[in-house]
Amino acid sequence: MAEESESKQSAVESMMEKISQKIHGHDSSSSSDSDSDHEKPASPSSVKAKIYRLFGRERPVHHVLGGGKPADVFLWRNKKISAGVLGGATAIWVLFELIEYHLLALICHISILCLALLFLWSNAHTFIHKSPPRIPEIHLPEEPFLQVASALAIELNQGLKLLRDIASGRNLKEFLMVL
Repeated sequence: MAEESESKQSAVESMMEKISQKIHGHDSSSSSDSDSDHEKPASPSSVKAKIYRLFGRERPVHHVLGGGKPADVFLWRNKKISAGVLGGATAIWVLFELIEYHLLALICHISILCLALLFLWSNAHTFIHKSPPRIPEIHLPEEPFLQVASALAIELNQGLKLLRDIASGRNLKEFLMVL
C-alpha cells in the first residue's frame, strides 16, 4: 500500500517537473548559463497561453480541426454561415419531427413548384424580354429497363415458387425453418 502511494507520488512529481520545464522553456540539455543570462524572460501572456492550452497543444483548435470552412462553421468563426446552418437544421427538424412532414411529400411538392415556375417562365418570357428556359430533351434507352424488369420478374417468380412449395408441404425442412 505504501509502495503504491510512493509510486503515484513520484509519478506526479515527475509529471510536474516536465510541465514546469515546458512552461519555463528549460531543457536538460541547455547550453551554458551565460546564454540563459542574455535571454529575455518569457512574457506572462505567452506563459499563460502555454499553460491553458489543452493537452499541451502548440496550435489553436481551429487550426487542428482543419482551419477551413467546416471548422469555421462549427466553431462559430463565421457567424452568418453558422447561424444559417443552425437555422436550416432547425427548420428541417421542425418540418420532419414536429409537423411530421414526409420526405416523399416534400420532394413531390418541390418538383411541382419547379414545374410551375418553369411553366410560368416559359409562358411569360415575351413579357419580361428574357429568353425562354432551355429544357433539354431526355431520351432514356428502353433496353436497360426491360433487363431490370426481366431480372426482377425472375426473382419474384422464384420467391413465389419457394413460398408455394413451403405452404404445400413439399419441402418439410424449409417449412420447419420458417416456423
